[in-house]
Amino acid sequence: MNKIAFVTDSTAYITKELRNHPDVYVLPLNINFNGEDFEDGVDLTTDELYTRIRTEKEVPKTSQPSVGRFAELFETLKKNYDSAVCVHISSELSGTFSSAVQGSDMTEDFHVEVIDSKCMSYAITHLLNQGIRLAGEGNTASEMAAELRKHAGQTENYILLGSLEQFYKGGRMSGAQYMLGSVLKIKPVLRIDPDGKFELFERIRSEKKAMNRLVDLLHASFESSLIEEVQIMHGNVVDKAKQLEAKIKEKMPSLSVITGEISSTIAVHAGEGTLALIWQKKS
Repeated sequence: MNKIAFVTDSTAYITKELRNHPDVYVLPLNINFNGEDFEDGVDLTTDELYTRIRTEKEVPKTSQPSVGRFAELFETLKKNYDSAVCVHISSELSGTFSSAVQGSDMTEDFHVEVIDSKCMSYAITHLLNQGIRLAGEGNTASEMAAELRKHAGQTENYILLGSLEQFYKGGRMSGAQYMLGSVLKIKPVLRIDPDGKFELFERIRSEKKAMNRLVDLLHASFESSLIEEVQIMHGNVVDKAKQLEAKIKEKMPSLSVITGEISSTIAVHAGEGTLALIWQKKS
């Protein structure tokens, strides 16, 4: 028997297929509002999150699942599985990866592979889908993890922030960068680099120009490699996501476009109005 469980966290974009997959398990990150704790995607929806952010002064805080939660899950999984493959948000952006590693160390007689995706959102989804395909081909957890680690960090991930203030208050931006962006009305385009860290990619003076810049970056990559699909993730701005999709389709009609919402945990830091463009580079 080579039965493998797949574990991820709530920063991933959980498609309908993953949600209904019997071997996929999602541990939610935690969101704290004025002393109240919520589990991302379980007892706090994105709509509820945005409403509370608009009406309350305090910016919520996020935290990773505890080591104990992971250990408890692994103890449960080992009753029905031979091993588990975990794919989590970049270790540079969250302590979730570390919690998973420590939780696996506490679990005896169960093989757990923990993979640092060096990314978040749909980029994690892509790795999970790869892993499920590899499992279907008969690969072991070790073989699968080795392959997925090769692809981690190969995703292009550009983010047009919805809220400079939330990003700053969440500790993701320096005071000088925040002041500069606020005063000059700059729309910063962020990038997750190959090591899984946020970096300021460009400062652009308007949202329209920023969206066009995202399309140009995608087009350059599209022409130089065999990209077949791009993902648009948004923070409660379906209309803007559709505008971005229309721009992409106009320039690259053959490219498949998937649109979805960022998780509540990501929205806490990036803010309502965020747009992200994600695609997977060919190795």
